[in-house]
Formats: sequence, structure tokens, C-alpha cells
Amino acid sequence: MPSQNIWILLSWGPDGWIDDIAYGALVTIALALATLPIGLTIGFFVAWAKQSEEPSLRLAANIYTTVFRGLPELVTLFLFFFGVPILLQHLVRYFRPDATIDVNSFVAGMIVLSLIFSSYASEVFLSAFRAIPKGQYEGGFAIGLSNWLTMRKVILPQLLRIAFPGLENCWLSLLKDTSLVSVVGLAETLRNAYTAARVTKHAFLFYGVAAMVFLGLAVVSSVATSAILRSLGRREAQR
Repeated sequence: MPSQNIWILLSWGPDGWIDDIAYGALVTIALALATLPIGLTIGFFVAWAKQSEEPSLRLAANIYTTVFRGLPELVTLFLFFFGVPILLQHLVRYFRPDATIDVNSFVAGMIVLSLIFSSYASEVFLSAFRAIPKGQYEGGFAIGLSNWLTMRKVILPQLLRIAFPGLENCWLSLLKDTSLVSVVGLAETLRNAYTAARVTKHAFLFYGVAAMVFLGLAVVSSVATSAILRSLGRREAQR
């Protein structure tokens, strides 16, 4: 391939594809950032339920993590994107026979990735919960703190510091898993790279560019999470 053609293909504008790849990268970042708080919240409460004294809560939490850690990610995505709308459509047609239900690919991806991310994050949170001595809870109660204040002021700062390295790995996995949503039509990094490769017949070039985008996101994430971890360590030292 002449070098001139490469620079044309990797240029901005109607003759190039780099603007499409850049847009796809933004969609990838948006999808991951939209998924993160939902997954963290669900994962925290699933971990809390797993160590609850209530057997039904423990059972429900264990079933949740077994299902979403055991199913392949693509199967889960297809179930939600193709299967759930069909099920809902059958239910809605009892009331509105002409109704149709479509699922937005971004929303479907966010829901599925949140479920998958939370199932793994819950195990990280659970290990962090178990690493905190019970005396920390008893100390909070002894000075008159409620359950909520003990959790917020005593347990949660330690929990985040302990769980953070494991959550960093979950975040990196989440970034990579966003590429799965390309199969349901979301124009993220891999989908746009696939389109460019199919149109130009230069698969190695554009899949290589997509690989560099994901690698770059991973490097930036590692630098950012390292800075956050150092900040958490300083705050813990000042307590």
C-alpha cells in the first residue's frame, strides 16, 4: 500500500476515516463512563447482600453473580437486545395490539455491561468487606454512630482503598467489553473500524488503529487510576 494512500485513509474529511474512528472512540468512552457508576452501585449492594445475615439476600446475590459471570457476554447482550424486546412486545400487545418495541443499542449495551461489570465488581467489594476487621464496625457503634454513618465515615473509605486495585482491573475489562456492542450496531470504535476495513479493504490498517485506540485508553486509565490510588492513600494516612 503506498504511503500516500495510508495518509489519505487516516485523514479527516470525506476521503479519510480517522474522524469516524475518533467518533467511535468517544462513543466507547461515553458507554464505559455511563456503565461505571451503575455497575459500581449494583456491585456494592450485591456484595453487601452476600455478607448479609438474611439467607434470602445471600441466595439472591449468589444467583445474580453466578448467572452474569457464567453467561458469555455476547449471549447476555443478544438476550437483552433481541430477546427482551420480543418478550415485552408480546406482553404489551395484550393492551396495544399494534405496539412495537425497539431497544437502543447504546442503552442495551449500558444495561448489559452494567450487569456484567457489577457481578465481577461485587466479588472485589466482597473481598474488601472481609478484609476490614469487625472491630471497625464495633468502634463506630461504640462512639454512637448509626449504621449509615459507620458505613460512610469508617468503613467506606477503607473499602474503597482496599477494593480500588481490583476495581481498576474491572474498569479495564469494561473498556474492552464495550467492543462487544458493535455486533448490535452501535457505532463505537470497533464498529467504525470494521466499516472502514470493509469499504477500503485495508483490514490490518484499521483494526490496528482500533487496537491502538483501546491500548491508548488503557494506558490513560492506568495513569489516572494510579493517581487516584495515591490520593486515596494520602487521605487514609491523614485520618
